[in-house]
Amino acid sequence: MKQDKSLRDRVNQGDLKAFRNGFQIVAFVLLVYGGFVGFDLGDKLPSFACVFNSEGRGGVCYLGILQHDLNHSFESFMGYAGVMFLISLVVFILWFALLNKAWCGFVCPLGTLQDWMTGVRRRLGVRYSEYRWRTRKRIQIIKYVLLALLILIPIGISNPLFGLDKLPQGLSMPFCKICPGRMLVPLFTGDYSQFYLDFSSTSGLVITSLGIMVLGLFLVGAFVKKRFFCYFCPFSALHFLFSKAAALKLIKTGEKCTRCGDCFRACDMDIVEIADDIKTVNLVTEDCTLCLKCVASCPEEGALRVAFLGKTLFESTEAGFQKRMQKAQHNESV
Repeated sequence: MKQDKSLRDRVNQGDLKAFRNGFQIVAFVLLVYGGFVGFDLGDKLPSFACVFNSEGRGGVCYLGILQHDLNHSFESFMGYAGVMFLISLVVFILWFALLNKAWCGFVCPLGTLQDWMTGVRRRLGVRYSEYRWRTRKRIQIIKYVLLALLILIPIGISNPLFGLDKLPQGLSMPFCKICPGRMLVPLFTGDYSQFYLDFSSTSGLVITSLGIMVLGLFLVGAFVKKRFFCYFCPFSALHFLFSKAAALKLIKTGEKCTRCGDCFRACDMDIVEIADDIKTVNLVTEDCTLCLKCVASCPEEGALRVAFLGKTLFESTEAGFQKRMQKAQHNESV
């Protein structure tokens, strides 16, 4: 029992920042370079492991497969294509159930790149911006609009929807063509081939032009705002649809919360519910990335904790909070 308590104390008082940074680096290397050594987690990952990183990829983002699976006629979708879609969806859900939205906070290459850009900005002494609560509520719908479009457009390429003509093939994999990962991730393996404009068709020119614009917005936005792209990410919307059933959960014990606001101030996504909501137990919201900064910054014993299948892995403690604060103050003074 004493040994178990000692282990729990070491975990709860541990340096979450160092652990997360290390985890992100390992995940980035495996997903971006793993293919060179035969590492492959498959093509249904709940993370932006870009399909266009053709040689280095150690896995493939499910959104690309989802768009491909949906680009079939209704007739074929009732047969083999529909079966393949269901199999892909089930595999994706099983992958997602392991880590919930921690895929965003610990694994996603685009999320990691944004965190690295935040680190550069901090070293340069550039102040980051914040969304007002009202603004954040307004932009939340964008990720769902993008999710709906990446589902409807591939279907509309093979089928006339809403009485309209079929959409042009140049719009196949529409989100992948505008995703900043299409150009950014292959860069890390020396592949510049995705930096182009497709003049072969009007639709191709439009969507590749949008891709360059979105990349510019990503680079500028991620430099001035923590996790800028995550607010608009359709993957985040898809994750949220299954998050309540996932094994990993962020749990709040409301009666232990003093609403001091430390967790909110630590949150990269400006999620005010983490501080203000003392009734909801499972606090994985649509914008949450399960980075666990809120747990590490909470000074109240057991007010916040992360659990896997009901077993607590990491929880807030006064001793852990004080130890992390002392280390942060020391680092700032050096």
